[in-house]
Amino acid sequence: MNFKFQILVTILVLFIGFGCSSKKDNKEVKKEIKEEMTAAKILGNPEYLAISYGGYREKSREDNQPTIPQLKEDLKLMHAMGIRIIRTYNVQPKLPHAANILEAISQLKKEDSNFEMYVMLGAWMDCLNAWTDKEPNHDIESAQNGEEIARAVALANKYPDIVKVIAVGNEAMIKWATSYYVQPSVILKWVNHLQNLKKEGKLSKDLWITCSDDFASWGGGDPSYRVKDLEDIIKSVDYVSMHTYAYHNSHYNPGFWKVPENEQQFSDIEKIDNAMLRALEFAKKQYKDVSDYVKSIDSTKTIHIGETGWATISSGHYGENGSRATDEYKQGLYYNQLREWTNKEGISCFYFEAFDEQWKDAQNANGSENHFGLFTLKGEAKYPIWNLVDKGNFKGLTRNGAPIIKTFNGNKETLMDGVLVPNTDYNR
Repeated sequence: MNFKFQILVTILVLFIGFGCSSKKDNKEVKKEIKEEMTAAKILGNPEYLAISYGGYREKSREDNQPTIPQLKEDLKLMHAMGIRIIRTYNVQPKLPHAANILEAISQLKKEDSNFEMYVMLGAWMDCLNAWTDKEPNHDIESAQNGEEIARAVALANKYPDIVKVIAVGNEAMIKWATSYYVQPSVILKWVNHLQNLKKEGKLSKDLWITCSDDFASWGGGDPSYRVKDLEDIIKSVDYVSMHTYAYHNSHYNPGFWKVPENEQQFSDIEKIDNAMLRALEFAKKQYKDVSDYVKSIDSTKTIHIGETGWATISSGHYGENGSRATDEYKQGLYYNQLREWTNKEGISCFYFEAFDEQWKDAQNANGSENHFGLFTLKGEAKYPIWNLVDKGNFKGLTRNGAPIIKTFNGNKETLMDGVLVPNTDYNR
């Protein structure tokens, strides 16, 4: 073999080998990055949008659990929105919804190596006699709480690549939750239990523990909540998950919502747009109030938003003869302004919620609790995400087998016909 030719062949072999090796290494690096994603890296990351998810389609949860294929449909839609972490609420044995979601995600990951989704797994907390015909005893916890925690631990260990957060309770300390709320000592007990399991190696050290509760429960409002047990909870959790609802406060605390005197001469659309800016400022203030208190107890703790949302239909306090907060246009302004703020500030926002669910107010089809979704039950995309339909994000995807289309057939004029100015004269 010619000496020069031999050198050339050697160089080519080395180059090809290095190139193949580099491609292989790159794939391994990408795979490694996916596998090592933790709550610490996900929360506050604008590339990992968060949302609350319930896949229930019928009026009863107990009798009509979503199937794995239905859950996979929904997960693909959320993934197409840029969602990468979802929040669930309970792991009760008669409601295998969360366990089925985890299985559905696991299947999707096996089917598509690019599919990435994580879970904030909720463990529901109750007081004694909650949801029964007996008087709730808020000073004693339900015996089921320990079983609920055990099921959450089992699922976190079964799906460690998916479950990145366990939340102890949902609005479990706020006293207006009269059916079931518990004392902070109960939440503290189970947060400490989970943290000890991490120390003992019985849960991943990277799994984050929190509880998800109303802003007031985190010391952001009524000072009666600022007790020693709450201070200890703040010190024990890995981060604080707070809820804020300007929507509900348009009825219960409407000072910010009413059109001020100096805007009475504005056009209707200006009044509406300004009201939604005030709604955003309302959420920002509640976040700041919680942050100020939490940081005064433990300056290292981060605060993320575990819930906030805006309903699109209401037959009650928030409709035409009430505060008039309810429609898709207002939902669109709130959703997009909220995402812009939280993404910029490095705050994860588990927006409530992905899909409408009709079991929440099963006897009242137009009850606001049924209509917080960004998608309707049929899978129509509401106004906040019309732009994603236009961009083709949902092309080829379905809900219940139906392709994704816009509400109101995408006609904004028709949508705006039902958009009302906040009710300045509303007397609650």
